[in-house]
Amino acid sequence: MTNAARKLPPPEEEEQLAEGTLISHLLELRSRITKALAALIVVFVCLAPFSTRIFELVSAPLRAVLPGGQMIVTDVAAPFLTPFKTTFFVALFMAMPVVLHQVWRFVAPGLYRKERRLAVPLLASSIVLFYAGMAFAYFVVFPIMFKFFVGSTPAGVEMLTDISSYLDFVLTLFLAFGIAFETPIVTMALIWSGVCSRTTLAGARPYVFLGTFVVGMLLAPDVSSMTLMAIPMYLLYEAGLVFARFLFPEQVAAKT
Repeated sequence: MTNAARKLPPPEEEEQLAEGTLISHLLELRSRITKALAALIVVFVCLAPFSTRIFELVSAPLRAVLPGGQMIVTDVAAPFLTPFKTTFFVALFMAMPVVLHQVWRFVAPGLYRKERRLAVPLLASSIVLFYAGMAFAYFVVFPIMFKFFVGSTPAGVEMLTDISSYLDFVLTLFLAFGIAFETPIVTMALIWSGVCSRTTLAGARPYVFLGTFVVGMLLAPDVSSMTLMAIPMYLLYEAGLVFARFLFPEQVAAKT
């Protein structure tokens, strides 16, 4: 048998990604959005009967330090609408894993197997860290910050907080701390994608440390909450560098 007649082993084929038409992608997107909205609606309907109690829990850190523990309303419909608005956002936060899972199911077919293996733990970690940031804001930041605000009230001035203004304020801080706690995910994603090397990010520590306080100054209303946001952000940045060394040794070794 000649060399030409010999059957050579077939070369290892590259992984083929799923392909589809524009219509199929639009139908898939509609399906994922429908399922995400359905999850949100189900959670909201289950929580709606407890909307008043939910608002009481969300407003507890401020009411605990207010004189008399009472808040006010300046809009006629606020006593009814504000608790329902609060419940909607609580339902959105609770349904976020399902929403992100639907996003993942839509995006995953366009990723290689190796990318999917790395993306799944990053996605799960991002959800956990977002909830951790919100919990940190509620249990640590709010009591300190509200006590500082009440203690800073000038003599002759009574602090009366409107429930609608309070909800807008705490929602902003919940989102701010939730996003701030995503710092290690962003750090690892930059290293994984090759946008920045671990050496470059490690060398930028002084700028990152200063940047965390700048971000805290922009998002937090006072010095204490700014510090409480900046310090965890920087520590999480360092954690991202540590985890990147073990999760992406190839990228770290190639660009060290």
